[in-house]
Amino acid sequence: MALKNATILTGATLAASAGSAFVFADDGVTIPNGLHLVVPATADYRVRENMTVRYRPAAVQPDQTYSKDKKSLFISFPVILASGKVVINVVRIEREVHPETAAATATNYNKLAAQCLFDTDFDGFWANGSLT
Repeated sequence: MALKNATILTGATLAASAGSAFVFADDGVTIPNGLHLVVPATADYRVRENMTVRYRPAAVQPDQTYSKDKKSLFISFPVILASGKVVINVVRIEREVHPETAAATATNYNKLAAQCLFDTDFDGFWANGSLT
C-alpha cells in the first residue's frame, strides 16, 4: 500500500523484540531542561551514538489558558565516511500536547507516530521521499 492510502492502528500494542541493546548512560553534558546520554560501549568517540532529551512544561498564559508541553528526543548516529569525514545522521522525535489531553490519549499519539516510522506503507517515503 502507498503513502496516500496508508493505515496505522489506533489503540495498538507495540513492542520491540530481538536485536541488540544500545545501553545509554549520562555523560554529564549540561542540557537546559534536558539530559544528554551516550552509548559508552562504543569505544570510538567519533562514532559514539548519543541522545538528547528535552522537556518544556505547559505554562499559564496571560489569558489564563495553558500552552502545550513539548517533549523532544534527538538520537545521533555518527558515521565515518570512506573519505574519512565524520557525518552525523539524526532522528528527531517531538510531541506537543495540551495538558487537558488524557494521558491515555497522549500515549496513543506516541503509538500512532511510532507506526509511521516502521509501517510498510511508509517505506517508500523513508527510502526515497515518495509522496504517493
